[in-house]
Order: sequence, then C-alpha cells, then structure tokens
Amino acid sequence: MAEVAKCESRFRHFKENGDIVRGEKNHADVGVMQINEYYHIDKADKLGLNIYTLEGNVEYAKYLFDKEGTTPWLASSKCWGVQNHIAMSDNQTKR
Repeated sequence: MAEVAKCESRFRHFKENGDIVRGEKNHADVGVMQINEYYHIDKADKLGLNIYTLEGNVEYAKYLFDKEGTTPWLASSKCWGVQNHIAMSDNQTKR
C-alpha cells in the first residue's frame, strides 16, 4: 500500500497551504490514498471514518484493501506495478 500512496499522492495528505490533496484527473479523489468521495463517502461515514483526515483516509484504505485488494487503485498501477496487484477472492470480498 505504501507504493500505492507514493503513486497516488506522493505521500501527501495536505498541500502546503493546508488544503487536502485532491486527484489531478478526478477531483473527487481525496487524501493520501486518493479515496473517491463519490463512491466511498457514504460507507466511510457508516464506518465512522472521516476520509478528510489522514487517519480516517488510511483506515478507510485499509478497509478497502481488506475487501478488494488493490483493485480500487488499478488506475495508478502503471506507477506502482500491476505485478503487485492483489485481488481478493469471492470469499474474502463477502465479509
């Protein structure tokens, strides 16, 4: 996941001016792990995780990784290496 964070945000959660880092191609991607607000804000809220804080962003990324492996970050796989892709089995994703 560290390689994903390096590629997605260059390990940054906030810009120098204090604004949260947003995706260059998709402005709905936020924070160090570039969690997409559109797809994930409702679930993050239900889990009590604030994706706008560093801690909440990382915790939600761990939740996603446990459910889906690196699939949510495949768009940046050219950077972190698709050979490092971890897909979860059907049994793991049905938790």
